[in-house]
Amino acid sequence: MAVIDITQDRLEAAIRDSGTLILDFWAPWCAPCRAFAPIFEEASEQFPDVVFGKVNTEEEQQLAALFQIRSIPTLMIFREQIIVFNQPGMLSASQLNEVLEKVAALDMDDVRSKMETGPEPGEGQG
Repeated sequence: MAVIDITQDRLEAAIRDSGTLILDFWAPWCAPCRAFAPIFEEASEQFPDVVFGKVNTEEEQQLAALFQIRSIPTLMIFREQIIVFNQPGMLSASQLNEVLEKVAALDMDDVRSKMETGPEPGEGQG
């Protein structure tokens, strides 16, 4: 699947209409962002059920502010309209594949349940 450009106008529909949506927040002047682009593109071919979107933080400053992007590249993954991954920094191809496989394996009923009750003591620390 091709990588799509995500703008303020397209974001809501992309989140709503995608089972899994991965966003790459980037900028043209960012060397790590440019280095990550072919990795992201290749992953889009390997994971056809995932929608891959790029957010140019120079052009979409409101989106970058909305998601409190402080460092680029930043990857954010939505599954069933819930943010399940949010991490700054470039990933290798194998790391990105591993993250996408883990996201696909998530029990979303369990994720929703944990969102309602809050994390277990000690969970999320490390």
